[in-house]
Amino acid sequence: MGLREPHDGFDQKGGAEFVTMERGLRNYLVVTGGYWAFTLTDGAIRMLVVLYFHQLGYSPFEVAMLFLFYEFFGIVTNLVGGWLGARIGLNLTMNIGMAMQVVALAMLTVPDAWLSVAYVMAAQALSGIAKDLNKMSAKASVKTMVSGEGGSALFKWVAILTGSKNALKGGGFFVGAALLEWLGFRSALAVLAGSLFIVMLITVVMLPSGIGKMKSKPKFTQVFSKIPAINWLSAARFFLFGSRDVWFVVGLPVFLYDVLGWTPTQVGTFLALWVIGYGVVQASAPKLLRRSRHGHGPGGGAARLWAFVLALFPAGIALALHQGWSADQVLIVGLILFGVVFAINSAVHSYLILAYSDHDNVSMNVGFYYMANAGGRLAGTVLSGLVYQTQGLEGCLWWSTAFVIAAGLLSYALPAIKQASVSGGEDV
Repeated sequence: MGLREPHDGFDQKGGAEFVTMERGLRNYLVVTGGYWAFTLTDGAIRMLVVLYFHQLGYSPFEVAMLFLFYEFFGIVTNLVGGWLGARIGLNLTMNIGMAMQVVALAMLTVPDAWLSVAYVMAAQALSGIAKDLNKMSAKASVKTMVSGEGGSALFKWVAILTGSKNALKGGGFFVGAALLEWLGFRSALAVLAGSLFIVMLITVVMLPSGIGKMKSKPKFTQVFSKIPAINWLSAARFFLFGSRDVWFVVGLPVFLYDVLGWTPTQVGTFLALWVIGYGVVQASAPKLLRRSRHGHGPGGGAARLWAFVLALFPAGIALALHQGWSADQVLIVGLILFGVVFAINSAVHSYLILAYSDHDNVSMNVGFYYMANAGGRLAGTVLSGLVYQTQGLEGCLWWSTAFVIAAGLLSYALPAIKQASVSGGEDV
């Protein structure tokens, strides 16, 4: 098996024409490089907005509201992104996503007097659409480049792409915080926008047209899943990711900066290292779980078990802070442990969405599943600012505990996996 040249999906009497490994590898590297560049800017803009607008005097809830449209439009884009890519081509949706991110970055370079909550929310809405268009396009494009009927080659190449994604997201947190401290808010945004624009031009020139474009247009109603297990898993995913963002997005960075007196670079570095470590554990978890089950993938029972284990950590951190333990030590150790178990939870969910899906509808099912994922991020983001402002970081942690317990209870409806064959990979 190897990489192949993407084609437009139209029958050409002999099917897709296979080209050299070098040509396919080049296309894969172009897609991966574009995804890396975008992911770096996505992490950077989030850290820039949180820290800079907090410095301007925005309340934690107001900071959270800046991301409301970012997360909301992520839900919409996840729902329709695959359907849109099948109609106009994945290379086009990827480049549209990059162009929208460049515009979103440029919009924030205006004077402070222009940076109202509504204006920044509009810029973040563009960024949210851009992020999920880019993510969907990059993942699906890789699938079109893999030859053969089996899934091992697809799993290999997508694993490389997704395994690096979280490291780059974490790197973006550091880059955003560091650029804010070194260059200032507007200069940092200009550097990010200019760099991404150059990458976009490279992908436009180097990628063939019509990647993933299908002759048979799928109906929009096909984006909604009719499989009960996928609906229950999506509901559990909503609460799982809400449990992370309810304290991670606004409450934690503001607490580190405002209460503990950390510099923006220290905050960005710590959160960057956490996301990078999370990605490493996440990439390793599927192998460890399969090994522990003698080669079989985890089932619904594993989702329940790891959810209830995860609930112990935000509750434990909240209790430790309430008892007056050193906040620095409690948060550093607690967040590391939370990240390890959270990564295992996420890996289990990502396996189950593939195992519950049939081969023909896996893309649509995964899109529906990531719509729920984005919904959980939206709820967690809004609550992170609101709860931190009214109940402090301890309140955020108790809400996180409740969300994880909800994910565990919903997982009781998930069936066991008798025979699970992962035919492909998606973002974990």
